[in-house]
Amino acid sequence: MRKYRLRIGLDVDDILYECNSYALKLLKDKYGDDPALDINKIKAWGTQGNIADKRIEYFSDPGFVASQPVYKGAQKFVKELCGIADVFFITAVPVNCMSVRAKRLSEDFPDVPPENILIGTRKDIINIDILLDDSVHNISSSQASYPVLMRRPWNADLSGLLSVNSYDDFIHLAKMIGNSFVGKAPDLKSGGVLCLVGPSGTGKTEIAAALSKDPRFVKPLTTTTRPRGKNEPEDAYRFVSEEQFLAEKAENRFIETTVYGTYFFGTSEEEIKPVTETGKIAVIPIDICGAVTLKNLYKSRAVLVFTERDRKEIYLNIINRSIPNKDKVSRMMSLDFELRNIELCDFAVNYDNGIDKCVETVYNELHLEK
Repeated sequence: MRKYRLRIGLDVDDILYECNSYALKLLKDKYGDDPALDINKIKAWGTQGNIADKRIEYFSDPGFVASQPVYKGAQKFVKELCGIADVFFITAVPVNCMSVRAKRLSEDFPDVPPENILIGTRKDIINIDILLDDSVHNISSSQASYPVLMRRPWNADLSGLLSVNSYDDFIHLAKMIGNSFVGKAPDLKSGGVLCLVGPSGTGKTEIAAALSKDPRFVKPLTTTTRPRGKNEPEDAYRFVSEEQFLAEKAENRFIETTVYGTYFFGTSEEEIKPVTETGKIAVIPIDICGAVTLKNLYKSRAVLVFTERDRKEIYLNIINRSIPNKDKVSRMMSLDFELRNIELCDFAVNYDNGIDKCVETVYNELHLEK
């Protein structure tokens, strides 16, 4: 076990305190219930071009900062983090709100020393091990060894970045990074989950299909809001409307969700459980956010496999995909972040070596006989 103690930086707004959702609630109380005030409609931290933009006025109001609700579980989360790392609050508020913010943090999170409260907008110059933030700008410019995105509606369309859905996922990830997580070595001989993690175009779907030819591997049905392809089987995915998807997400039906090209994808336990309970292996192409969630849930019964490929081939694959150009650019820009995710996986396979070699590597690593 490492003696080095991790340094973890936590953003505050929409991480520990309700910010956008609280501002929308105040707007609803003032102007009435408008459909534009739905938190799921906030697609960026800034302006939206509608009444929801008025929420930004609250962010520079000391009274708002003084009354922001603490997220359920936030205090327990910070206390647990302090047990495994040196925790710093890294928060940006206007000058007139600084004292109020510092006072709230000291009172609400007494486990963090006051000297570890860092207030300012230059998060890019702070050198720490792990940063948890909901702003893509802060994640992309961070000097942290592991910038981690907390999934929120305004960053849900981004893929590939190291991200989490919950406090529990982040704590599990921090333990993995710090080598302080003590547990059993992965063992799927009695069933479990095999997560295929990697950039677009690295063969995750093809590898999953090849493994699924063996009855010991089963690809669970994923729910999606994207339309079914022209020659695509009806059972390739569980196709639903965006409205139905968001309703099911609100009901916590999904273990994890992500967005690709404006379409939602979700994995539910009711699809995975029947596989694992019968001693089989659920093989799932998934982004790193979902993989960390499943690793946290299934512990030693989950294996993360990173899928590699020559960078040029990855770019060509993305370019040739039938997806919007904006989505292509997003996937290319996130490639460097995605390639770093190999450090969090149990082992890797290289698609350039061929499907058969990838499958053989999986069997060997899982100590399974063909």
